[in-house]
Amino acid sequence: MILGRMRGAGIARAVMQGPRPVVLSGPSGAGKSTLLKKLFKDYENVFGFSVSHTTRQPRPGEVNGKGAVQAVQAQNQICVLDVDIQGVKNIKKTELKPIYISVQPPSIEILEKRLRDRKTETEESLQKRLTAARVDLELSKEPGLFDLVIINDDLEKAYSELKEVLLEEIKKTEESRKS
Repeated sequence: MILGRMRGAGIARAVMQGPRPVVLSGPSGAGKSTLLKKLFKDYENVFGFSVSHTTRQPRPGEVNGKGAVQAVQAQNQICVLDVDIQGVKNIKKTELKPIYISVQPPSIEILEKRLRDRKTETEESLQKRLTAARVDLELSKEPGLFDLVIINDDLEKAYSELKEVLLEEIKKTEESRKS
C-alpha cells in the first residue's frame, strides 16, 4: 500500500498543497474503470491516477509507487486512488483527507454477468473475484466508511452521482489554473 510508507509530514504537506484526493473502491466489474474513463475524458488534465493496492497489473497510464499523491497534487490535479476495502481502512489511518467513494454492482448476479461478458477470466479467477466481491460488499456496509456509495445499475445516473460529489474539487482545480 503506497500510503503506508508516506506517514507524517509528507502526507500533511500533500494535503495542504492541492485538491482533495479521491479514494475509489469497489469489486472488480462494478464499473470503476468505466466511470473513471468518462471522468478523465470530460475533465482532461483535472485528474491524475494512482494504483496502489490492486490484484491486477497496472493499466497503461497508471502510476504505481511512493509519493504518487503528492506528484499528482503538485500538478494541481485531483489524485484518484483505486484501492480495495483494506486500502480504504489503511488510508483512514493517515492524514490524507480524501473523498471516499464506493462503486457497487446492483447485485452479485449482475456482477457475475459483467465479469463473464468480459471474457477475460478463467472460471477459477472468476470465482475468486466473486468471493472477494461478496466480502468487499459486506465490509463496505460499515457506517461512515464511505462518503458516497454509488450503485452502478445505470451508467449515466452513476456518472452524474460521481460528478456531483467531485464538483467542488473540480471547480477548485479549474479556478486555481486560471489565477
